[in-house]
Amino acid sequence: MEILIDGLAFGESPRWHGGRLWLSDWAAGEVLAVDPAAGTREVVARVDAFPFCLAFDDAGRLLIVTGDGRLLRREDGGAVGPVADLSGLSEHALNELVRAPDGNLFVNGIGYDMAAGDDPQEGFVAVVAPDGAARRVAEGLAFPNGMEVVDGGATLLVAESHASRITAFTIGRDGDLDGRRTWAEVPVSAPDGICVDPQGGVWYGDVPNQCAVRVAEGGEILDRIEADRGCFAVALAPDRTLYLVTMRWGGEDGERTGQVVTARV
Repeated sequence: MEILIDGLAFGESPRWHGGRLWLSDWAAGEVLAVDPAAGTREVVARVDAFPFCLAFDDAGRLLIVTGDGRLLRREDGGAVGPVADLSGLSEHALNELVRAPDGNLFVNGIGYDMAAGDDPQEGFVAVVAPDGAARRVAEGLAFPNGMEVVDGGATLLVAESHASRITAFTIGRDGDLDGRRTWAEVPVSAPDGICVDPQGGVWYGDVPNQCAVRVAEGGEILDRIEADRGCFAVALAPDRTLYLVTMRWGGEDGERTGQVVTARV
């Protein structure tokens, strides 16, 4: 593996888009776009929230969902403005954001305040229509984390970190979710951010086990990449470069141990 970026405060939500790697630095309040070939990074947006995750609309514009329930969009000129108010979905922080081919967005939340030391509660997934209308479409998830839309928009995959599994839903009309099933059990693991490869395998980051893992539907482990710190999320580029967003969990306050490291897969 090679280090692409060092000194992140809390890297998360990596996305490959337009020939660059985009990611959030939650603790710094920045969205970064990294050119791996040039080794340069650009702060493309500043966000006053924690956490916040990324997606892109059909026009290629950056979408941001904030923990306090705002859906934002970065316009071509660089200005960031509100698109929808999602605060009614939960009194606790929203987390992941993914876009389906039909323009619907899926967001999730863990259902409690982990930072305050609350006991774990059940999480949820919600759909956000192109007009901004939002509603919950799945309940009872054990710390929902990374999500991906696969099968041409027919299936939503959700990593349940506290259940050591990746769960699948059939996406119905208007973003309804049905047919809940276990896509893969991953015992003694805590799947976090995920991405899908062209062969249908899922890569996921694992913070406590300090690795990235590739798993097939049904649970067969296909590959594993060891890291020297917790792996929070992954993204895959067309040239088969896997980007691992890592950090030493539980370090000193203000210590910037976040990295993006790369591996050929």
